[in-house]
Parts: sequence; structure tokens; C-alpha cells
Amino acid sequence: MRFKIKHEIEGRLRVHMLQNRMSCEQADILQYYLSELPMVTAVKVQERLQNATICYQGSREEILHALRVFRYEKVKVPDNVLQNSGRELNQEYWDKLVTKVVLRAGNKLFLPYPVRAGLTLVHAVKYIWRGLETLRRGKIEVPVLDATAITASLLRSDMDTAGSIMFLLGVGEILEEWTHKKSVGDLARSMSLNVSKVWLWNGEQEILVPVSSIQESDLVRVHVGNVIPFDGCVTEGEAMVNQASLTGESLPVVKNVGASVYAGTVVEEGEITLSVKETNGSSKFEKIVTMIEESEKLKSSLEGKAEHLADKLVPYTLAGTALTYLLTRNITKAMSVLMVDFSCALKLAMPISVLSAIREASSYKMTVKGGKYLEAVAEAKTIVFDKTGTLTKAEPVVVDVVPFNEEMSADELLRIAACLEEHFPHSMAKAVVDAAKKKHLVHEEMHSKVEYIVAHGISTTVNGKRAVIGSYHFVFEDEKCSIREGFQEKFDELPMEYSHLYLAIEQELAAVICIQDPLRKEAAEVIQALKQEGIEKVVMMTGDSERTAHAIALRAGVDEYYSEVLPEDKARFVEQEKAAGRKVIMIGDGINDSPALSAADVGIAISDGAELAREIADVTIGSDDLYGLVTLKKLSNALMGRIHRNYRNIVGFNAGLIALGVLGILQPTTSALLHNTSTLAISLKSMNNLLPQEDAEAGALDKA
Repeated sequence: MRFKIKHEIEGRLRVHMLQNRMSCEQADILQYYLSELPMVTAVKVQERLQNATICYQGSREEILHALRVFRYEKVKVPDNVLQNSGRELNQEYWDKLVTKVVLRAGNKLFLPYPVRAGLTLVHAVKYIWRGLETLRRGKIEVPVLDATAITASLLRSDMDTAGSIMFLLGVGEILEEWTHKKSVGDLARSMSLNVSKVWLWNGEQEILVPVSSIQESDLVRVHVGNVIPFDGCVTEGEAMVNQASLTGESLPVVKNVGASVYAGTVVEEGEITLSVKETNGSSKFEKIVTMIEESEKLKSSLEGKAEHLADKLVPYTLAGTALTYLLTRNITKAMSVLMVDFSCALKLAMPISVLSAIREASSYKMTVKGGKYLEAVAEAKTIVFDKTGTLTKAEPVVVDVVPFNEEMSADELLRIAACLEEHFPHSMAKAVVDAAKKKHLVHEEMHSKVEYIVAHGISTTVNGKRAVIGSYHFVFEDEKCSIREGFQEKFDELPMEYSHLYLAIEQELAAVICIQDPLRKEAAEVIQALKQEGIEKVVMMTGDSERTAHAIALRAGVDEYYSEVLPEDKARFVEQEKAAGRKVIMIGDGINDSPALSAADVGIAISDGAELAREIADVTIGSDDLYGLVTLKKLSNALMGRIHRNYRNIVGFNAGLIALGVLGILQPTTSALLHNTSTLAISLKSMNNLLPQEDAEAGALDKA
């Protein structure tokens, strides 16, 4: 590819691609190609200028060589990158905005007054019709006020004022729609399905295969806690499926043989085999966009209050106009009141603030499923952490496998444990599977149907013998397993600093897997930062033993901790805190956290946790540490501060305009211009990022 270096400093290049025109698709391909280069740390492609700004580490010559050999047609880009980039959306609305401004300026400069007046009358029909439709429904809302202001200007033959009002309203509509669609698009992309491998059922056994290899009519098995990767029909099994991401239903629905299931929904209980109907993931994205746009989840209570207040103020504005005319008999002063209202700015600035905050959160790898959750995070006083995979490191490791029978070696027992655990999405299960892989303990599927008991363990049959793996409570109390004679002393001497996973075969303990689950290095610092941002009570809850829980709680600096708890205990604690009048944040990563995540005012899931937890959660943190929680809290606090400032600015500025108009200091046209300009300015300011750049950079340094 031919290119020209436009600017260069150490570690950064800006190049101009020498081609006639760069399409949005080509810009996305170039962006993907450059971002995948190992030496590139950041890249931005501007399709209009045909420029690419590249930040890199290492050899300059490697970057230049990569650009020289680049060809659009030779780069294989995943479909979802091109479908969901958002670049075309931005270009479309930028073109709309520029076109509107250019046409307005051109009309005023080049068209004679009679033609401009005629165009103004034609454009006014739309706004007047909206006002009449609103009145027909028995409501006096913002469209009535807009129609009244435009009609009054037309009746006074003040075409310039009427045109200015409609121009600013039109610009506001474009900006609102642009911000809304971009925010919804960003949100939907971050919620979209992201499954890399699935379990293919070949009639005899399950095989883990890449999702790209699946064809229509293939049979795919989905276990408890996993996301359904394709649209399809159930051919075997029965499950309770959570469809909240598509339908908004709060309760899971039963799916048995013959039922249709949809990509992106999650198996809460049971297990199913489905025949794949559609392998294209784009339908999931479209369904999510529709769900978000129609869902009331998107609105915070402050947004609702702003809209309600905006509509309530319309009759008072109309009454103020009439009263001013009755007292002064001056139509100009009355028009000054009519030309200024609080409702436009309230209705425009508040949703833009919230949607921009959701968009900004996505730039920090956070998925926020609605504005009301940002409001709840800002108001929250209690935060509850699950321990495993949340406060502790997301990648626990197997330290030792202690055998408790003489027939099987430690490696053989680890192989069996990995064979059971690989079906279930939990950090402890992953540790067992990873330990087996490191020892090259490749296994065939040698067990029958696996049954998962939430927060307890797994049971199955291996070579005709019943095998269970899980917690002490599950293995010894629920399953009534025992320790073989002569091994009790060995059991009592197990190292207490590790978490223990118990494997039993035929009601006898076969092995104890010792797992180290280190505290995240940033945990204590994050907890202190959350308290500085307004959190008053930090709680840790875990199914682990009192000994393990106490050690972690002491190092993390939590206010309270609870050990050996079940999923229902976590949910019950959340409900108790809410009953005491506190807003509660729950943070978890496992299937057993889902009841508490649902019960909390805000459920936050760590992105590498169970898919069920991510689906149920209101917020998903995509980063590999806990600093995202502090960023989320700061972002939420800043959003509430912006909304309250917007209220004060809108009310104060517009009240001042009304007062100056009634006193005769400002003419109606000036009042209208200042009012609409202030509305636009507040709305544009509400689109700015809430967190300063230095905060983002500081967060990045902390993570490094």
C-alpha cells in the first residue's frame, strides 16, 4: 500500500494513505489490521482524511514494512468487527448535522426573503401538527409549547424567529438521536454474544470445538450456567433458561424437547442438546438493540423526573405568557416568556448525560445495562463482594493433589477431576482443568451425564462408579462420603492455608485438591478508594471455611465477612440491607452469585466469570482487575453531579431570560436565540466525558 508520512515523533506516526477515497469498511479493515500488530499500542483511522495515527513500541521499520505490504483484500476481518464498528453511524449523523447547518447558512445568504418565508411555513407544518396531535391526546406537553412559539412568530410575520426556533430544535433532535443511537450501539456491542468454543455432541461423546466450525443442524450441548450460542431447537434434555437479555423476562422459562431456544440466553438449571438453526450472530445484536431501545431499564429515575417536570412546566409557561400579556398588554413581553421554557433543555440534556455516561463506561470496558444502575451506584452505601474470583485472583492454581486411596495415582485422580470440572464455568474448576493440561493429562469423556448442584459440586458416574467432586459440605454431609480407614491422620494434616476441593468415588474420599487462591494485589487499595468515594460498608461473603475467609478479610480490609454461606444466604443478606434503607451493590463471578446479583440494587459481574452471572448482572466489568469498580463509582458520582448542575443551570439561566424579557430588556427573538443556544450548549457539554483524562491515565498506570 502506498502512503506518506505526515508527522512523526518517537513511538508515534501519522500517515496518509494514498488512495482516492477511503470507505468506512476500508477504515475498519485498516484499523483492525494495525491494531493486531504486536508492536502497536494504539491506532486511530480517520476515513475522511485517509489518515492513520499509530502509537507503537519497538522498531519503526517494522511498522513501515507492515504498511507497505498491507492490502485491504488480503486481511481477514471477523464479521462482527465490520458489522458493529459504529463508524458508518457516526458518519451518517455528522453528515446530517453539517448538511443542516450549511443549508441554514445558505438559505440566509442566498435566498430572497419571500422564498425563505415560504420554506419556513412549509417546515412549520410538522411542528404545528405535532402540537395539535399532543392536544388531541388531551396532553399539554413540550410539542404544544414548540408549536405555540412557532405559530405566534408566524402570526407576527416574524419568519426569522420561527426559522431560528425550528433550526435549533432540528439540531437538538439530530444530536439527541445521534448520541442515543451511538450509546445504544456501544452498549449492545458490549452485551453481544462472545463465545469462542462450544460442546459438539457427535452421538457418543461431547467434543470441545471452535464456534466457527459449527454448521446448521449440528448438535450442541449446553450445560448449566452457560450461554446458548445459537438459535436452535431442543432435541434432548430439559432446562430453565434465562431470557432476560432478549425479552426482559425476570423469571427463567422451561425449555424441553421441541422448544425453540435463542442465542444469548442462559441455562440456569438443567442441560440441553440443541439442533443449530442459525449460526449468524448478527441477529443477537439486533435483538439486543431492540430490547434496549424499548426497555425502561435505560432510564434512571432522574431522567424520568426530568421528563415529567418538563411536561408539567409547559402549562405554567403558557399561563405565564397569558398573565404577562394581561398585566402589560405588551405582546412583545408576552412573547419573551413564550420563547423561553425550561422543558426543552430538561428533556434533551438529561437523557444525553446518562447515555453519554453509559458510552463512556464502555470505553473503560464496562457494560452498564441502564441509566438507573449508574444512579444506584452513586447512591449505594453497602457493597458486597464474593471472595473467589472477585476479591481473590481470578486465576487460582492447583498447588497439590493429595491421594486418599492406594489404587490410583495423584495424576490419575487429577485427570478424573479435570474431566468433571471442564464442563462448568468457575475459577476453581478452571484451575483444575489448567493443572491437568500442564501435566498433559489428556482425557477422553469417560463419564456419563454430569449433574451440577449449585454452590456444592458435581456428581456423575465414571467407569460405572459414582464420583462426586465439590465442597466439604457437599461431599461429606450431603453425599455422606467417608474417609478410608488409616487416612484420617493424613486428612487432619492437610495444609490449612489453601482452599480444598474434595473428590470421592463410591462414597469414599479419593483425593483432596489443594488450591491457592491469592488475594488480588489491588483489593485493599480498591476497598479504601471505594470508601473515599462514599461507600460506608464493605462486606465479603464466601462459601469457604472460616479460616480461609478470616485470613482474606483481614488482608483486604473489609468491614464484615461471612464464611460457609450458600447462595440463598447472600441473597438474604442483600435483602436485609435493602430493608434497612441502604442501596446495595453485589459483586460476583459465579453461578452461585446469581441470586444475590438479581436481588441487589446493582449486580456487578466480573467478565471472566460464569456467563449466567454476566447475563443477570446489571453491570459487567471487562478489565482484569478491580480498579474498574472505583472508575464506575467515580463515573456515577460525576453523572449525578452533572445532572444536578444541569438542573441549576437550566432553571437559573432561563428564569433570568424570562425576567429580562418581561422587563423589556430582551426582545423575543434575542430571548429565543439565547434560550435555544443555551439548550444546545448544555446538551453538547453533557456529551463530554465525565472523568478527566488524568484519571484515566492514572488508572492505566495503577493497572500497569
